[in-house]
Amino acid sequence: MDRIRLEQISPRAWEHPADRAALAALKQVPGLNEVVRFFLGMTGEKQIRLLYLASAVRVGPRQFPRLDGLVDEACRVLDVADRPELYVTQNPALNAGAIGVKAPFITLNSSMLDTLDDDELLAVIAHELSHILSGHVLYKTLLWFLLNMAALVVRIPVAQIVLIGVLAALKEWDRKSELSADRAGLLVVQRPEVSTTLLMKLAGGRRLDEMENAEFERQADDYDAGGDVLDGVYKLLNLMGQSHPFPVLRLRAIKAWATDGSYEGVLSGTYPRRDAAEEDVASDFTEATRSYEEELKASKDPLAKAVGDIGEGLENARVEAEKFFNTMFGGPRT
Repeated sequence: MDRIRLEQISPRAWEHPADRAALAALKQVPGLNEVVRFFLGMTGEKQIRLLYLASAVRVGPRQFPRLDGLVDEACRVLDVADRPELYVTQNPALNAGAIGVKAPFITLNSSMLDTLDDDELLAVIAHELSHILSGHVLYKTLLWFLLNMAALVVRIPVAQIVLIGVLAALKEWDRKSELSADRAGLLVVQRPEVSTTLLMKLAGGRRLDEMENAEFERQADDYDAGGDVLDGVYKLLNLMGQSHPFPVLRLRAIKAWATDGSYEGVLSGTYPRRDAAEEDVASDFTEATRSYEEELKASKDPLAKAVGDIGEGLENARVEAEKFFNTMFGGPRT
């Protein structure tokens, strides 16, 4: 397949507004800077890299050459000159990751090779590559370190309540960052149906012949619309313990982006370039708020509709109050 090369594309082209807003909010969490400084001072990334050099297989022309070619293709499409290393680990879980600080690298569990076809693997590699390009890996590595090095965590010189807050904020942002990376995966593979089959396999395994795309999409609709407000609460509680949004939630998010014109716009060349992209926290929050409002309005989930109705009611009340003050006092309320 002759895929379009996205020259000088900025990560902002695929970043979900909720990801950018959550990352901006994460940076404001009290104690986070202290945790990051402690983490970098204690280990950096050498320990983690040595762990993978010792226990995994580094991909290259002579080891997993097919994967090596897929890494090249992902870097070509996203116009990446500094290619990261890829390691294959013996692990039955369907998962991959991006780890590191100064020289991040990608990890791919061996079960992915047995389950996914080449396009799906390319989407996964691009997904992880985008985490590196978006600057996600510092915080993902911090989260990995905090969750896996329990003995060291207790020595961190910050109050335990601060550490709990940092972990909660990291996990919430981490889930949002996956929505951005799914978009990058689609931009590289450039076949929307691959996003669906990939998520189907992540949910149900390799037997794609036993599953059906349209039915899985109906399943996503049923999850969104089913139950009452209490079911909506249960959905939130279930999600809080996850490292990724559930596959049906990711499917709805990527399909919405693929069909609202944003995906086609990027492929046609309408996207921010790296040299022109600047961080704007205020606009990130504004865009995230608008995104949440649109999602609430579009969702059939009873809890989401209730929250949306409350928000709309409060906004209507604000508008009516302003009209009242304008009428009574001859001008806007100050």
